[in-house]
Amino acid sequence: MSARSSETSEPAASAELFAPVRPDVELCYQTFGDPDDEPLLLVMGLGGPMTWWDEGLCRMLAGRGFFVVRYDNRDTGRSSRMEGRVTRASLVRAFSRQRVRAPYSLGDLAGDAFGLLDHLGIDAAHVAGVSMGGMIVQTMAIADPRRVLSMTSIMSTTGRRTVGWQHPSLLPALIGNKRASREAYVKGSRQMWRLIGSPGYPETEEETRRRAEETWDRGVSAAGTMRQMLAILTQPDRSARLRSVRVPTTVVHGLADRMVHVSGGRATARAIPGAELLLVDGMGHDMPPALHQTFAAAIRRTADRVGAPRS
Repeated sequence: MSARSSETSEPAASAELFAPVRPDVELCYQTFGDPDDEPLLLVMGLGGPMTWWDEGLCRMLAGRGFFVVRYDNRDTGRSSRMEGRVTRASLVRAFSRQRVRAPYSLGDLAGDAFGLLDHLGIDAAHVAGVSMGGMIVQTMAIADPRRVLSMTSIMSTTGRRTVGWQHPSLLPALIGNKRASREAYVKGSRQMWRLIGSPGYPETEEETRRRAEETWDRGVSAAGTMRQMLAILTQPDRSARLRSVRVPTTVVHGLADRMVHVSGGRATARAIPGAELLLVDGMGHDMPPALHQTFAAAIRRTADRVGAPRS
């Protein structure tokens, strides 16, 4: 389907809904647009609820001919909380490449995504993922490529430790205070976004506070974020298996990303045959509104390559 004109009426948005995807996992999700349009699954990153996929961007994508589905990963927002205690010491060991057992894996998170598609009766979808979400959609494309129509991997990496590294100064902030109060969480969140946000597209203090307050109010789990973090730190190197991926792919990465170095994006694009690499000057590890048209255009362009002859 070609991109829909933005002159149509504003796409409809559903209420927040719930999908049982495993006996112990229920995901909170929301849809935008016409269910008869091309399905697009949006997957967020570490500790990020589905609302970090900005509603304006979701409506923009729906206006381009997609039936958009955003959701909270397990241990995030209003989705199920899991079991399994992760200590700061175990995170440090995993960061130092020591062997650590994680409560769940990126493969489990990819299985949740497939479960949500099953719940919606969707056989195959376009997928787009940010950071950890990029790792999840890469895992989906490897595990069951029949169900992935196209893939957009944003500010993510392959799992190889020699690329996509995190600036060491960020680790203390990631595993620091549990931020047990709303105001403490908001303060910590504002500090983190100052560290990793896009220097070329800075947010106002009001925007950062609003997102942090909304995130807290939807549900924050410090233990859950640590479980997700350990899944990231114990992920396999997907480089070799990504070479078998044949779905149309675009890799988007900021040149100013301190959370996942741009080498991760370059390595991802290099590993996937025919992948497009889009590097954005001034972009850090966030999705500023000024770049929403860039993201939407990349996702639409990638989807339009489905069925086209491969170069």
